[in-house]
Amino acid sequence: MLSTGPTTAESPDPADPADPPDPRTLLASRAPDAAARAWLDEAVARVADRPAAIHALFPAARRRCGRARLDARWTVDEAARVVLLTGLPLGGQPLADELARLFRHGDPAEQRAVLRALHLFDGPRDGDGAGREPLGDLALPLVREALRGNDSSLVEAALGPYGAARLPDAEYRQAVLKCVFQEIPLDRTASLTDRADAELARMLADFAHERVAAGRDVPADVWPVVGAFPAADRLADRLTAETSAAPPARRAAAERALRALHLATASASS
Repeated sequence: MLSTGPTTAESPDPADPADPPDPRTLLASRAPDAAARAWLDEAVARVADRPAAIHALFPAARRRCGRARLDARWTVDEAARVVLLTGLPLGGQPLADELARLFRHGDPAEQRAVLRALHLFDGPRDGDGAGREPLGDLALPLVREALRGNDSSLVEAALGPYGAARLPDAEYRQAVLKCVFQEIPLDRTASLTDRADAELARMLADFAHERVAAGRDVPADVWPVVGAFPAADRLADRLTAETSAAPPARRAAAERALRALHLATASASS
């Protein structure tokens, strides 16, 4: 079995959710021990020959490959599960049905692997997968199911490249707002720079005002989104009014928020 200790230097590599590293490449570049590699190679061959074999092999990945960390996002078992998924000789609806079964019968780690693999099926497949029907929108029900839950790791995985690219605008905005409420850093969500709009900025501005009115600080990653849109002007007026509030904690929170908003607005306009 692979070691469960760190496989890199003391801190994991940073990951960009908009262009995440392919877990298959990570796994190949940080070679597992011979027994784990042999098991995974055999498992991929079995899945390619008989897709139903994945039902037993997918849950076994952690026990057979370990859970060493490959980078800030991926562990060995999750990457191994992605290798198994991409070995499925399926496309379109049959692939979506198989992914749904694995997701709905899996534990959170297995569900994360499914969600994080979705973008790999979202376009032309290379190698033996060439010509298979892409997944398209067929896995959006899994993204929505994860977003309805309260497991922050699944919410984060659901807003990976697949979900962020395919969720309708209103659902994407609500998902980002849920990340803020669950204290999931927004730099772990994909496509925020491209998909942020005036309505999302307004929603985050309302959230920021509610936090200040409660005497609480606003997460720093909210400000770049708000500061880039007209919602910043209205929020600045509201925060200025809050600096005259009676409770000291509320006044102090408003002053800190106002400073952060001014910095974000200046950065957006430069």
